[in-house]
Amino acid sequence: MTTTFSPEKLTASAGTIANPRAQALADRLEQGARALAEFASGLSNAEWQTKLPKDGRKIGVVVHHVANIYPLEMKLSQLLAGGEAITGVTWDDVHTLNAGHAREFDAVDAKTTLELLETNSIEAANAIRALRDEQLDLAATVSLYGDAPLTCQFFLEDHAVRHSYHHLARMRKAVRS
Repeated sequence: MTTTFSPEKLTASAGTIANPRAQALADRLEQGARALAEFASGLSNAEWQTKLPKDGRKIGVVVHHVANIYPLEMKLSQLLAGGEAITGVTWDDVHTLNAGHAREFDAVDAKTTLELLETNSIEAANAIRALRDEQLDLAATVSLYGDAPLTCQFFLEDHAVRHSYHHLARMRKAVRS
């Protein structure tokens, strides 16, 4: 594939550093998005269509999923940053959302997907950079985790920051098989 992801845009998006913790989180999110984009842009069309074992979704669909879900992950993180609980979200909801996304975007192309990954990862990183330490430290209950009180930072690390790394490892394994 000849689609490219622009690391310069990610670096240029950083702007003024609000605080070191938020900057470090944003940097890790960008590194993961960049690694995912570099991997995906080097795939053949056949590899883009490869179904992930135990998942069933195509690699291209999962790359799009990561890009597409950043805004929702950030919306939920913003709730925690404001000291508000995340309620009514279950893993069944997540699985239903992911299955619907897979059906809707089954034929998604690499160019569109990598553009979305770039745009949404930049926006997510910038939203993280805007957070203050006090917001990162705020904890509220999260229904997705049995109403455990979790900090905004933990939620960011476990979702928006980790997401690309989690799926990239599974994609690399599938392509090597």
